[in-house]
Amino acid sequence: MAGSNLVRTRIAPSPTGSPHIGTLYQALFNFAFAKKNDGKFLVRIEDTDRERFVEGAEGKIFEAIDWVSLSENESPRKGGDWGPYRQSERLSIYREYEKDLLEKGGAYKCFCTKERLDALRSSQAASKQPTIYDELCRKLNEEEIAKNESEPYVLRLKVPQEGNLVVRDEIRGDVEFDASLIEDSVLIKTDGFPTYHFAVVVDDHLMKITHVIRGEEWLPSYPKHVLIYDYFGWEKPYFYHTPNLRNTDKSKLSKRHGHASIDWYRQEGFLPEAILNFLALMGWSHPEGKEEFYLSEFTKLFDPKDLKPVGPVFDLTKLEWLNGVWIRKFPLTELKKRLLDFYKNDKETLEMFKSSHIDLLIGLSQSRMKKLSDFKNLAFNNASARDLTTAEMKIAEKLFNTLSNIEHSDWREERILNVLKNFKNTENVSMKEIYFLITGREQGLPLIETMVKIDGREQILENLKSRF
Repeated sequence: MAGSNLVRTRIAPSPTGSPHIGTLYQALFNFAFAKKNDGKFLVRIEDTDRERFVEGAEGKIFEAIDWVSLSENESPRKGGDWGPYRQSERLSIYREYEKDLLEKGGAYKCFCTKERLDALRSSQAASKQPTIYDELCRKLNEEEIAKNESEPYVLRLKVPQEGNLVVRDEIRGDVEFDASLIEDSVLIKTDGFPTYHFAVVVDDHLMKITHVIRGEEWLPSYPKHVLIYDYFGWEKPYFYHTPNLRNTDKSKLSKRHGHASIDWYRQEGFLPEAILNFLALMGWSHPEGKEEFYLSEFTKLFDPKDLKPVGPVFDLTKLEWLNGVWIRKFPLTELKKRLLDFYKNDKETLEMFKSSHIDLLIGLSQSRMKKLSDFKNLAFNNASARDLTTAEMKIAEKLFNTLSNIEHSDWREERILNVLKNFKNTENVSMKEIYFLITGREQGLPLIETMVKIDGREQILENLKSRF
């Protein structure tokens, strides 16, 4: 295993669309472990799958990393001693190691056409056999290979044909695989681009990665990567395969779920601090049982060996609760700054920020907000949620008459509260109903404080008068 004293970790996202929340999940662990050990955290862009490549996606990846302040030490944008940090710029490097692996007997050229491979898989599927390559070209002799040299070919990994392969995962311990069920995977495609299996090993070795912390979806591929390391005679990093994030129904959190995209969290008004806090709790527990902590605290405590192998449930309800906790942590000036940034493209709301009551509105909203997006409806939306019934209109008129008896000089929180309590008991209505009659909404800012500090006597009476 890796013997370097300097811890070097990495994430290697693919620019195939809007970045996934799982990208930040992996980035958090890699960033924290490198930071804790005074090491280096790298971002490498794995863009060799040109069919799925999306223009502008790389920029979105770095935008997400910057949003949560998981700043990398080396990357395409920052450079470093072991670049290039985009795989598409490393093709000459892969060609060099392709030749080396062939010479070492760890791979072979496969000339099978797509048509033959499709027919093979169909036949295997029909007979309920594993749909893996049948190793036809592995059996070719030198003369047969020479005859096909002018034909397109892929480079395939030479996997042992029998026995078990045992690999070490630092979270799960030793994991055993049946070699006969592991395919001779493609390492270099006909277009000369490497597949993940080849490029990831070459890149991690050349970039001196000491600890590979990645998702458990790569665990089935792990023995292939170990074989490549062994064929080259390279020292292996420590491997940690983190549990995948799961929905409440235990299905994998994938891009087809709207809340898998980092863009969604930003648009909904989640805080970076809350996102990182929540992700840290996915598969890891604070030694003191704490649920709320800063990134700096997590960094001091985190060790990837403490990750649990069971896939954590990504509970949006809990995340919203935790986000509300973080909103309440902020001093008013900081919360106002975050809100202004969140609504910077909403001209209507920005105009309302000019209100003389804005600080009071923010202060009153703070205890009720779960997301920054809640603020607009809490503070500014005065539209009635629904039409009143005839009975409610009569109650509204009685409430208007009752509150009208409070003089301007006596319009105080304690006095209003006592009046409303008496009204509630006399008319046999709930405070929830009273809240709706006064505000036109089912819920919102604290009622009594709003009546005194924001709207005032005349506005409240005007609101009630419009109800009947």
